[in-house]
Amino acid sequence: MADRDRIVEFCDGLLEIERFDDYGPNGLQVPGRREVSAVVTGVTPTRAFLEAAVESGADLAITHHGLFFGEGSPALTEQQAARLRTLLAAGVSLAAYHLPLDAHRELGNNALLCASLGLEPLEQRFGEVKGIAIGVVGNDAEGVEAGELFARVESLLGREPLVFESGPPRVHTVGIVTGAAASLIGEAAALGLDAFLTGEPAEHAMGDAHENGLHFIAAGHYATETLGVRRLGELVAERFGVAHSFVDVPNPI
Repeated sequence: MADRDRIVEFCDGLLEIERFDDYGPNGLQVPGRREVSAVVTGVTPTRAFLEAAVESGADLAITHHGLFFGEGSPALTEQQAARLRTLLAAGVSLAAYHLPLDAHRELGNNALLCASLGLEPLEQRFGEVKGIAIGVVGNDAEGVEAGELFARVESLLGREPLVFESGPPRVHTVGIVTGAAASLIGEAAALGLDAFLTGEPAEHAMGDAHENGLHFIAAGHYATETLGVRRLGELVAERFGVAHSFVDVPNPI
């Protein structure tokens, strides 16, 4: 058994949550049992995810997107209330880490995606969101064939990405910002990058890619944001001696 608050304190400090002005609260969002023997991680606390967490016997769920997210009314919606009841009825705690988990230089979504694709991260920061650059510029000094890069993305994430193939035949630099970051393609173009990788596409992305001469790769919002929270769960398990499992609720978006 481990203390829930010690686990959350560890995650809060590791991810430096105080540095971020986010779209919702980072850290513990729903308190449940204080003693934790099993942790589950996932991308979004949907009913399907939460029910699977309860079924698995988890005491603490850690997600990337929180239960409370966005800048709308603080009043609970029916959907949020149903999700909250699932947690409260089972005594399961929920913690969430959004921008801090995107931005972390070692276990963040962008950093892990960069490393997993065989790219070296540059010191240059990229992809500013709410005043902090959360993205990564990955580099291959010798260059990787564009088709090979696209194939690596598909193999890693288990889905065929949407690609606007408009860049050079060999790719040296790739800007990476997971999730819904298509609006940052202009920043990638301004930096002279060969490719830009994100999760979701946007209508303007095709024209932007063609006119600026870079490859645009949309590999899925969900798929690109599975890496960081899974690794965070593994670290929690290693440090606190608790069980960990990643609950996959595949989403084509």
